[in-house]
Amino acid sequence: MQFLVRFAQAHDEFRIPELLSVAELNGFEIDIPGDADAARPFMIIGLESAEHANLLAKRCILVKSIAEHWATGDSLESLHKDVRANNARWGPYSHHSFKFIVGAYNQTLSKAAQRERMESLSYMAFDGRIDLKNPDIVMEWWEEYDDAGDRSGLSRGEDKGTLRQIFFGRSVVEGTARSLIYTFDVKKREYFGNTSMEAEVSLLMANQTLSAPGKLIYDPFVGTGSLLYTTAQWGAFVIGSDIDGRQIRGKAQTPGIIRAAQQYGVLPRLIDCATFDVTRNPWRRGNMFDAIITDPPYGVRAGAKRLGRKDLSKQKTEPFMLPDGQFSHSKSDYIPPTRPYELADLARDLVLLARWLLVPGGRLVFFLPTVTDEYAEVDIPVVDGMELVANSCQDFGSWGRRLITMRKVTGATAEPERPTFPIEGWEDAHVPAHAGFRDKYFAGFGRRDEAAKQQP
Repeated sequence: MQFLVRFAQAHDEFRIPELLSVAELNGFEIDIPGDADAARPFMIIGLESAEHANLLAKRCILVKSIAEHWATGDSLESLHKDVRANNARWGPYSHHSFKFIVGAYNQTLSKAAQRERMESLSYMAFDGRIDLKNPDIVMEWWEEYDDAGDRSGLSRGEDKGTLRQIFFGRSVVEGTARSLIYTFDVKKREYFGNTSMEAEVSLLMANQTLSAPGKLIYDPFVGTGSLLYTTAQWGAFVIGSDIDGRQIRGKAQTPGIIRAAQQYGVLPRLIDCATFDVTRNPWRRGNMFDAIITDPPYGVRAGAKRLGRKDLSKQKTEPFMLPDGQFSHSKSDYIPPTRPYELADLARDLVLLARWLLVPGGRLVFFLPTVTDEYAEVDIPVVDGMELVANSCQDFGSWGRRLITMRKVTGATAEPERPTFPIEGWEDAHVPAHAGFRDKYFAGFGRRDEAAKQQP
C-alpha cells in the first residue's frame, strides 16, 4: 500500500533515518523510493498495512500525519486523471460519512479556493453524509508550491509561487509523538545547563538508538542528562557518566539529574550516574549496552577533558606520596589534573569504546561538529566492526553538527578486546575537518555567521 507522509518543517535530513529506525524497531519493512527528496514536506512511502502507519506516527517526532495515498498530479488536470484511474482505492468508501481537509505548503488557499477543490471531485459521487465532527473517513487534499518568497521577494500568500504537486488521499493517523517536544522542553525542566540538548533533537536521537522497554542504554558524556530522559521515555533503562560530576549533581541537595528524572516520571529507569574519565572507565566487560547515545563536548560552550597533565613531560606514572606519608589521590580534597581532549581523538575513541561495550547489533548515536567548507565523508571515524547507518547534518552556516548513527556488526562469539586510548592521541594520515574545531570556531565562524545575518 502507498501512504503519504506529511512532515514537520524541521530537520529534513533526519526524516528518512527516523522512519527507517522506527520501522526497524517495530520489525517491518518500509519502501522509500530511491529518488525521494527528504527536503520536501510530503513523501510517498510503501507499507504493508495501515497498522504500520500507526506505529510510525506514534513514534516519529518529525511526522505530522500519514494518509492512504489515492492520487498525485502536477496539475489539477493530471490529479483528476489519477483519481479516476484509482477508483479501486477510494470506491469502497463511497457510502461512508466524510469530510475534507484542503491545505497547501508555501501557499495560502482562500475558503473559496478550498471549496472549489472539494467540488471539483463531485464525479466521485460519494453519497454518504457530510459529517464535520465524527466522519467515517477524512479526505485530504494537499498542494505543494515552490517558495516564491525566497525567489521574488514577495510574501507568501494566495497566487504566489509555482504549483509543484498535488496529493490526495484518506487520512489514516495524526502524528502524536511531536507533543513530547513540549513535555521535554528544556525551559520547563527542573534542572538544566547551558549545554543541555534541545528536546526535539534529544527525541530524534533517542529514536535512532531504537530505545524500547528492557534495553540498557549509556551516555558517556551525560552532562545534565538531557538524552537520558528522552531515551528512558520509551522504556529503556539508562545510565550516564561524566568526568565532571558537578554537572550531574547541580547545587541542590538532591542531584539535578535525579530531580529532572522525577519530573518526567522516568526515575525508576535511571540506574545511576557516575563520575569518571571515559578513557579510564571502570567497566569490567564489553557486550553490555544495547545502545550508546551522547553529545560529546566540542569546545563551543564546554570543552572536552580527560585525565592527564597538559604538559606530558610532567605526567607521573606512579602514585605521588606526600610528606605526611599519604598518597595524594587518597585525600578527600584531591582534584586530579585534566588536559584538553582533542575532538578528533575523542570521536575515534568513542567508536572504539562502542565496539567494545555494545552488544552485537547495538547502536552508537552521537553528534559530530563539522566545518561546512572542509567536511568530507572520510572524516567519519572508521573502525572494523562498526558500520555507518545514518549521517544527518544540522546546518548552522559556516559549521554544522552531524548526527552519526553506527551499528556494531561484530559477532557475539568473541568479545572485542578492551580498547586503550593513547593520551598522546592518534596519528592518522587523514586529518578530519573537525580536528581543532574549537580553535576554528573562535577564529571566525561565529563572526561570519553574524555578518551574514546583518546583510539586507
